[in-house]
Amino acid sequence: MRSRRLRMAAVWVAIIGGPVLLSACQHSVEGTAAAYEDEQPAGSLYNRGLGYMNAGKYGDAIKSFNEVDRQHPYTEWARKSMVMSAFASYRSGDFDTAIQACNRYLTLYPGSSEAAYAQYILGQSYFAQVKDVTRDQAATRRALAAMEEITVRYPDSEYAADARKKVIATRDQLAGKEMQVVRYYLERREYVAAVNRFDSVVTEYPETRHVEEALERLVEANLALGLVREAQTAAAVLGHNFPNSQWYKDAYQLLQKKGISPQDNGGAISEAAIVGTS
Repeated sequence: MRSRRLRMAAVWVAIIGGPVLLSACQHSVEGTAAAYEDEQPAGSLYNRGLGYMNAGKYGDAIKSFNEVDRQHPYTEWARKSMVMSAFASYRSGDFDTAIQACNRYLTLYPGSSEAAYAQYILGQSYFAQVKDVTRDQAATRRALAAMEEITVRYPDSEYAADARKKVIATRDQLAGKEMQVVRYYLERREYVAAVNRFDSVVTEYPETRHVEEALERLVEANLALGLVREAQTAAAVLGHNFPNSQWYKDAYQLLQKKGISPQDNGGAISEAAIVGTS
């Protein structure tokens, strides 16, 4: 799973404004970054960094933006350069450096006009490292936390819509990981552990595509444990939310073999699943 490309032009307009962007775009960059001397104008260093960005020379762009921060610390130029350095690191695939730069920026300037964008780069840097469900999901959890922060703190920003999509995607990924683990328990007939983990999928990730299977598996595991009322409830919730699914048909048949039918007996599974999927 890879994150979508960020739009550099739109970002530059938002960060520094039209006139400076125009001069930066007109400024071509040849070769590699020259050695930097002290006391160079901040705007010149910043524009040089934008020129390198236009040329796809992200390493040189990072050097130029970092030089702004070194020579002109705690200025507006330094603040803007910090964000652009993080962006350049992200575009170059150096996600760890991008994450460090974003965290530093958000610590120093949490209320600035670029804070939402820094938070977005942070989330994208984690999102770009999400692995398939058979592997560790630490990056997924961090991406989820970073994107949720955008939806809470910057709900009206231009990044909020995509952040909400990423929240859905990462929650689905975490539910998928949980299902991958719990199927193993079910195969080994470790029914108590399986019930607990299927419960967590339904109650913690009710809006994901995995809840449908989790409910049917709960019917299986609860019946194996002799917990008839719990099995009936899981089947009833499954039928209420997914009446036409094959998972519900399978659950219904399992109950019929026992001479019983779906019945909502209440409890956390009933409340979470019905509310979560309505």
